[in-house]
Amino acid sequence: MNNQILAYVTIIFLLASCSNEVSDFSYPDSKKVEFSETIHGYEVKDSYRWLEDFTSEESKDWVKRQNQFTQQFIGKDKYKKSINNHLSKTWETESLSIPYKIKGKTFYYFNDGTWQQSKLMVKDCEDCEERVLLDPNKFSNDGTISLGGTSVSNDASLLAYSISDGGSDWRTWRVLNINSGEILSDKINWAKFSNASWENDNSGFYYQKYEEPKDELLREVNTAPKLMFHKLGTPQSEDQIIYENQDKPRWGWGINVLKDTEIRFLSISNGTDERNRLYVQLKRGEEFLPLVDELIGAYQYLDHKDDTYWFYSTENAKNGKVASLQIKNGSFVWNDLVKETSNSIRSVNLINGSIAITYLIDTFSEVHFYSLDGTFLKTLAMKEKGTISGFGGGLEDTSTYFSYTNFTTPKKIYELDLVSMSKKIFWEETLKGFNANNYISDFRFYESKDGTKIPIHISYKKSLTINETTPVLIYGYGGFNISILPGFSKRFLSWMNEGGVVAVANLRGGGEYGDIWHEDGMLFNKQNVFDDFAYAAKYLHKKQIGSPESTAIQGGSNGGLLVAATMLQNPSLFKVAIPQVGVLDMLRFHKFTIGWAWESDYGSPDNKKEFENLLSYSPLHNIKKGECYPATLITTAERDDRVVPSHSFKFAAKLQEYQGCKKPILIRVEDRAGHGAGTPKNKQINQIAEIYGYAFSVINN
Repeated sequence: MNNQILAYVTIIFLLASCSNEVSDFSYPDSKKVEFSETIHGYEVKDSYRWLEDFTSEESKDWVKRQNQFTQQFIGKDKYKKSINNHLSKTWETESLSIPYKIKGKTFYYFNDGTWQQSKLMVKDCEDCEERVLLDPNKFSNDGTISLGGTSVSNDASLLAYSISDGGSDWRTWRVLNINSGEILSDKINWAKFSNASWENDNSGFYYQKYEEPKDELLREVNTAPKLMFHKLGTPQSEDQIIYENQDKPRWGWGINVLKDTEIRFLSISNGTDERNRLYVQLKRGEEFLPLVDELIGAYQYLDHKDDTYWFYSTENAKNGKVASLQIKNGSFVWNDLVKETSNSIRSVNLINGSIAITYLIDTFSEVHFYSLDGTFLKTLAMKEKGTISGFGGGLEDTSTYFSYTNFTTPKKIYELDLVSMSKKIFWEETLKGFNANNYISDFRFYESKDGTKIPIHISYKKSLTINETTPVLIYGYGGFNISILPGFSKRFLSWMNEGGVVAVANLRGGGEYGDIWHEDGMLFNKQNVFDDFAYAAKYLHKKQIGSPESTAIQGGSNGGLLVAATMLQNPSLFKVAIPQVGVLDMLRFHKFTIGWAWESDYGSPDNKKEFENLLSYSPLHNIKKGECYPATLITTAERDDRVVPSHSFKFAAKLQEYQGCKKPILIRVEDRAGHGAGTPKNKQINQIAEIYGYAFSVINN
């Protein structure tokens, strides 16, 4: 290995000029093991399948050599240093989450800007001093063990909280006495994609548990979860199975324990499908009865009063609606209260005896209030357009909190008097040296390949002279009904401060315009998403906002698939491609951890027609030998058990082998990190600086 490193020494000197096309370099060796199989009559080759065993010593050695090689390109350049300095300053500012109240106590997350992880704070009364309830920075020395979900009991005396080790989706649940600070002996292992739902009497909580992996905890397929009840003070081995269905191993569970009643609603999901089944238990210990036993829409419980129960639903309402359920004398009567409109619903909250609905209007938030019978009352007045979130609380609360932000406005948290509708600033983010008046965010539409109008937000410094040479970063996601909304981003700010333009495209596949927008970018319509992304670049270039020689594209997870597929289909359209933690082998994504759950959006490789569709765009299988692809920086993490790193490993190895020019194909593998959540501050800053620094060095060479 030492000889191999020495062989690359000359690259260091060549990189001093920040060249992206080093005249003489060779990639680290990636062993090829010839392998092919026939699937649905198609021969599929997979010479780097051995990298799927990503925790093996051989794979670890490959990662080490690739990281060493990559560092020679991204480790040192003037842009990295500048971005690192900028981020270090902007990150050292306070951050605060939207507060929420339970039984007179106020909870929120706070970071003074120097901590690796935010601390969970509590105010025990309105006039009490805040205190640290839980400090995740004490979980580990390097900040890589993070706080996951939290759940406060109805009387605000107990806190169930989960811990993630090194970014893994696996969670360990513990219990804290809020008043005394004592951590109880209770410990729950092998929970995943689960919250903790407290019983009304505080005797324990419900959670979703998977079987302990027999082989490799970061790779093994996770199916057939059980809904469990943990009684406080007892070992996990005595936990009670509340619900399971071994005949439906892909079903998942969530439960709502209704305050001051015996009623519980059971939500039954199927992978990432937004629709769910809904069951009810009228009395603890009794059988769960089906209310909605088909996947005909989403049903999310909101709140209740007397014998009326409110739900958000998409049944026969692609943009969402609010419905009520009356349970009386054993009968169940549904009634639509707030009917579907032309705008999609982003969130619904029941507060102060009213229904607060946040709508999306061309990606911007607008909040309407309705009476409990569905009569329109008023609209929350806001001077500027942006993203509004919050409104937590209950029917009895007369005040609440919400946040506001957009691409050029750091987060502001308001306290809202729900009686007078007057609002005041509770907290706002202030960044050293930042003046929002020096930046602009322009909202436009452009036409995709089929003529569909796609929203795009274009943000930059007002002083910037924009032309064909301007560095442009295009960001997108386009999947799973997830909306990419206007929001202030320190990483995007670092790009703008280096003289670049940030363009965020709201591609089909997301939820910006409801279920129809999502459906137009999923399954057999997935190609629409890649076309939308490519046509964003074509639109910008036509408007002389950058050019193929100055454009970088970035996306993570499903967005990593987006970047990889789009740059393979349009290799001359971009200068730099940054696919992060991407789903890149579309024929085998369902064979690891929770990957099968994505079949609702992608389709199943086990179905011939869906396999053929997946094969048509699967990044790993559509690399053309000898084609000149953009300089590509692939990123992943060694403990990503959501999109396992072997996707990126195999893609990098094959792309390096097939690359037809000297534009580097690099892979950066983060240690002690996962899919992204819980990554400590220092790792985030370093990653952004290296990625964006490299992109600028390539574009400006």
